[in-house]
Amino acid sequence: MFNAAVSTGEGDWVVKGFIDIAKNIYTISFDTKVVSKVMELLLFPKICQFAQDNNYKMVLCKEQNFYPDITFIDDKDNKYAVDLKSTYRKNGKEVNGMTLGAFTGYFRDRKSKKNITFPYDEYVGHFVLGVIYSRTDKDLDERKIYKLDDLQNITSVIKDFTFFIQEKYRIALDRPGSGNTKNIGSVTKIDELIYGKGPFAELGEDIFNDYWMYYMTKDMAKAVDLKGAPYKNLKEYREYKKLKK
Repeated sequence: MFNAAVSTGEGDWVVKGFIDIAKNIYTISFDTKVVSKVMELLLFPKICQFAQDNNYKMVLCKEQNFYPDITFIDDKDNKYAVDLKSTYRKNGKEVNGMTLGAFTGYFRDRKSKKNITFPYDEYVGHFVLGVIYSRTDKDLDERKIYKLDDLQNITSVIKDFTFFIQEKYRIALDRPGSGNTKNIGSVTKIDELIYGKGPFAELGEDIFNDYWMYYMTKDMAKAVDLKGAPYKNLKEYREYKKLKK
């Protein structure tokens, strides 16, 4: 369903660039934020159709930095959080990785309405709709301006799409995303993303929640006068909680 919305029969992205009122076409760069936003726009009609077919009310996030991207509400008022994520293949088996939402703020204060559509504890499930793609290996000239007659000759910047949907905890890592971010990191192996085989998958969502609700970065530990964080990974978490392996 989703592949038909974003790719040609040859697997190339259907988007070739941006067009202005003079019918000039400007190619899209590899910028992941640009690719992600355009991808969302392409998928939106299919997601709306899914909600309609399954009798879900669909609520979109109010601001760009709100969680989740989409809230589905069924006829029993059960709420499901769905975040749209995209990432590119680094090789045949791994991707660049994704972040899966904050582990501070609304994640810890689960009745908070800040930066979240509904309080976290009102959701009965948290899901990631992900798309994995490859970057083209062809040369691109982002300075070149094309005309409509050139459309078929414009190189698509991405191709070969794989979609997956998984519960967030099943693809989460036990460490934050890159940099100093306070966002949960994701697994990077493609099979683990598609089949939900991250380190928390067998441990369950309760362990995932407990781990990340009390996880501390170095700066967070320092702010409360601790010499260091109580744990930095699942091995240390088990020892700290005195859990059986």
